[in-house]
Amino acid sequence: MKFDVKRRTDPERAQNRRNQVLQAAAACFARSGFHGASMSEISKEAGMSAGHIYNYFENKEAIVMAFVDLEIEHVTGQLRELEGKDDPLQSMIDDAPRHVDDNLDPEFFQLPLEMFAEAARNPKIAEALRAGDQAAMDRFRPIIKRERERRGLPVDDALLDGRIDTVVSLFHGLPIRALHRPQINREALVEGYRVALTALLLT
Repeated sequence: MKFDVKRRTDPERAQNRRNQVLQAAAACFARSGFHGASMSEISKEAGMSAGHIYNYFENKEAIVMAFVDLEIEHVTGQLRELEGKDDPLQSMIDDAPRHVDDNLDPEFFQLPLEMFAEAARNPKIAEALRAGDQAAMDRFRPIIKRERERRGLPVDDALLDGRIDTVVSLFHGLPIRALHRPQINREALVEGYRVALTALLLT
């Protein structure tokens, strides 16, 4: 009797291959955009056949969704770090230089900008980004509320929503401003963020 024995996949090796594809895709998307980059271009960049890539990603949309997941993980990690601070609100103000630098770095913001643009065309990507944003807000809002309560500051729902949405919008808009004004004064910008964050979080 003949048995069909399938070779077991090494999970670590498979993850390494997925990462290899994602690194190649990131380079291609940065160069050509999500729509401009083809699977053949990605496969060439990754140094593997297109057929091999399909073992790890069903299609290009699946690769984009993987980047959405990575972006959500990044935001979750930042919130986890914030939760561990003794004074999260003051920490956000003090960390303004680091966050400004991140959002001025094309290597940092190119893929998120591509994701936002894709979300305007692709309902599946839009829904994934909205779900990730809601999960982040569900974690971020209690931190802001608790720390404002500790300071005796107002915490009504409309005020909290307005302050949080404004803080998030400030950082989401920074890459666009950097594209429009590449010579932007970084030091003056950091000072402006400190002033804005202090007003939004501590008043």
